[in-house]
Amino acid sequence: MAASRSDSMSGGRESTVRIGLVLPDVMGTYGDGGNALVLRQRLRMRGHDAEIVEITLSDPVPESLDIYTLGGAEDSAQRLATRHLQRYPGLQRAAAKGAPVLAICAAIQVLGHWYETSTGERVDGVGLIDVTTSPQAKRAIGEVTTTPLLPGLTAALTGFENHRGGTKLGGDATGLAHVTRGVGNGVGDGLEGVVQGSTIGTYMHGPALARNPELADLLLARVLGVDELPPLHLPEVDQLRRERLRA
Repeated sequence: MAASRSDSMSGGRESTVRIGLVLPDVMGTYGDGGNALVLRQRLRMRGHDAEIVEITLSDPVPESLDIYTLGGAEDSAQRLATRHLQRYPGLQRAAAKGAPVLAICAAIQVLGHWYETSTGERVDGVGLIDVTTSPQAKRAIGEVTTTPLLPGLTAALTGFENHRGGTKLGGDATGLAHVTRGVGNGVGDGLEGVVQGSTIGTYMHGPALARNPELADLLLARVLGVDELPPLHLPEVDQLRRERLRA
């Protein structure tokens, strides 16, 4: 998708970038819808048209959007989201074509092979990424800081984690980052998040992209089919990062 968008650019403004906010009615517990707002704003500040397309439980999931974001949820909401994405596999089809997907917290679990609820019930996931998740004895809650492992990221990643799931990566998935403070994926491997194909997942709230603009721009560069984007000089964002890294 990124390549076709890049190929369609001409001397004027390019076509509108459509950002899919997936199931905010059931997967928006921790304000993760803010990630879509960050993507839209950073595009607009660089002169690109951008819009957010909200996809609720009343809507089929289109496969034609340019990038998709999913947020956190509780057990019952996770089940609703899982069934909806299985019934309407537009997200999976878009990811197979290379559309970037950002999955936050419970969304990692939903997109995996299976996850267990707090009562021990195993729920089949979407199967987009090679992970499985089981409840852990102690809830992970608090600030988390990591060193990125994903090429293209150099700055520390920071966020707030609040989950009890322990996510194990299979052979087709790799970690997003190495934990320097906090818990991360919670299975003792020192990793936080997951990367597989065009999908990036993290347990970091904040919203994650507000606290990690380099990650936001990496996703947007993929959408636009470019190696890098012109920098944005936003002192308030730099101040936020300094404060959160000291927290």
